[in-house]
Amino acid sequence: MLRNATLFFVGAFGYGQIELLYRGYTHWTMLVSGGVLLLVLAALDRALPRRVPLLARCAAGAGCITGLELAMGLVCNRLLGMGIWDYSDRLGNLWGQICPRFSLYWFLLCIPIFLCFACADRLHAALRPA
Repeated sequence: MLRNATLFFVGAFGYGQIELLYRGYTHWTMLVSGGVLLLVLAALDRALPRRVPLLARCAAGAGCITGLELAMGLVCNRLLGMGIWDYSDRLGNLWGQICPRFSLYWFLLCIPIFLCFACADRLHAALRPA
């Protein structure tokens, strides 16, 4: 329970900070998304066998993030009219909610995330009593 709460708050805070640096503002729904996504990525990391290469993990993670971004965009932006983001002017966009450029960013963001998970696993194993 504490682990999941920690992951949620780290994801929410971390993604909020990224948005503030990139766009200069964020929205509360992006904090929720960031928290949920870090939980999803942690579950994905646990579900994938250790032999799965880092870049394959990152591709799967980017797919999860892009999928949630599409779902959130369709609900928040299209259905509820919140206007949080609009990628309509971006090449390859889908309904203005996702685009390949940001999927690439999500892939790159997954690299340090999955590396941190691997380091945490190694540290946890090293601290376990023999």
